[in-house]
Amino acid sequence: MSESIPACPKCESEYVYQDQSLFICPECSYEWDPSEIDEDDVVSVKDANGALLAEGDKVTVIKDLKIKASSQVIKIGTKALVRRIRDTKDHELDCKVDGVGEMMVTAKFVKKA
Repeated sequence: MSESIPACPKCESEYVYQDQSLFICPECSYEWDPSEIDEDDVVSVKDANGALLAEGDKVTVIKDLKIKASSQVIKIGTKALVRRIRDTKDHELDCKVDGVGEMMVTAKFVKKA
């Protein structure tokens, strides 16, 4: 793979290929012209206090969260590392949660640490 081909701006896939002037992601089917990338394509997510979150940020859970299909609970004050930000309607943050592991978390239940 060529070093000049960027990762997909929507899903961060590294399997992007070029077709004439467009880049195409085979995983999410997103097509874009690298000269026409605008700020609308960048996902912005805010925490419970309104602070913008970015990949690599450390966050803290602000309320007890039940884990679906499990009896486990993420307690208030648990720290997490934001690995990826997704453009979804509810679970925007792909995090590594201390003591639990990898999971998707809703941004309104965390605050920037």
